[in-house]
Amino acid sequence: MTPFFTNDAIVLGILLSILAAVFYTSELKTAFWQKFYRVVPALLLCYFLPALCNWPLGLISGDESRLYFVASRYLLPASLILLCISIDFKGVLNLGSKALIMFFAATAGIIIGGPLALLIVSYVAPGVIDANPDEIWRGFSAVAGSWIGGGANQTAMKEIYEVGDNLFGTMVVIDVVVANIWLGFLLYGASRSEKIDAWLKADTSAIEELKQSVADYREGVERMPTMTTTFVLMAVAFGGVALSHWGKDIMTPLMAGHEETLNRFRLNSLMSSFFWLIVFSTTIGLGLSFTKARRLEGVGASRWGSIFIYILVATIGMKMNLGEVFNNLGLFAVGIIWMLVHVTILLIVAKLIKAPFFFVAVGSQANVGGAASAPVVASAFSPSLAPVGVLMAVLGYALGTYGAIICAQLMQAVAM
Repeated sequence: MTPFFTNDAIVLGILLSILAAVFYTSELKTAFWQKFYRVVPALLLCYFLPALCNWPLGLISGDESRLYFVASRYLLPASLILLCISIDFKGVLNLGSKALIMFFAATAGIIIGGPLALLIVSYVAPGVIDANPDEIWRGFSAVAGSWIGGGANQTAMKEIYEVGDNLFGTMVVIDVVVANIWLGFLLYGASRSEKIDAWLKADTSAIEELKQSVADYREGVERMPTMTTTFVLMAVAFGGVALSHWGKDIMTPLMAGHEETLNRFRLNSLMSSFFWLIVFSTTIGLGLSFTKARRLEGVGASRWGSIFIYILVATIGMKMNLGEVFNNLGLFAVGIIWMLVHVTILLIVAKLIKAPFFFVAVGSQANVGGAASAPVVASAFSPSLAPVGVLMAVLGYALGTYGAIICAQLMQAVAM
């Protein structure tokens, strides 16, 4: 269905108006709004209100808009550079092994969840999936590739297991809708992290120290931004974006020249232009954190980085169409059970090792959402933590195809 507004200038105006309204009302001191935002986090509204404008209102649509592409290719790398500028790299390293444990627990949850979900649905409601068993496991291999790595890994699985175009299109919808529903829960959980951490009996001292060190540094260098300092800030951010795109344009064809070797070792992510865009922008930001550019935090580097992230959140929300769920109920049942298995394993491991909910959320989203949404979830806890999400997401790209192949073989055994 064609949305009411297809002009991206109008759509951008709607999204920015939604973001402005959410932030304005969240700072009002009236009893109603204070009670409202204690229940509904502002970030969650920035995500779900654009989704409601897509479906059921039909005002805008992510399918008809280029705004997500612009936000993910231009604003996301700019935000990564700006958020990484003030990062305390030593503090990130001090987060310890629990971050990696939760990342690998998230990966294991996806690998185990796929075949288990197929098994549960086939026994509980054997007729709910109207498709050939051989097609089912091949189709879901693409979802596994996306949920462990990203778009490049998903495409790799399509080629490896010869997934038909129509089935692949359906799986992309399942991937996007289920992953975005889970993203909504994570954003809500971020606002309740203290209660969840208390239940997990987690030690959050390293995370709090990292947040405090960045906050102390920001306070020490803070000054009133001027026209000149703002232009310098934008030049650093988008100059870094330009360098990242230039590096991406060099590396992607270079890697494509070694396609056969990379396919043999399942390193398909190295042929993804988006992968190199994220790697270069993150590297530039981290490199600048060791220079005087770090002082740009004092004129609003992380504030601008957060603004770009929120615009990305709105464009991600705009892509979610919950109405699609009703067109593929059987396949969505598998996707939802799959995600529940993933979440259950994460919470069990977190409880056992007493990991903070931040590691649960970012470990999950580094797998399921990748570099586009992992920093969104991380920055929901604190803008200073966004680079942690990016670094973990890059690890997901590296492991995505390997994990997805294991998951696909297990799903084949179950389906056949």
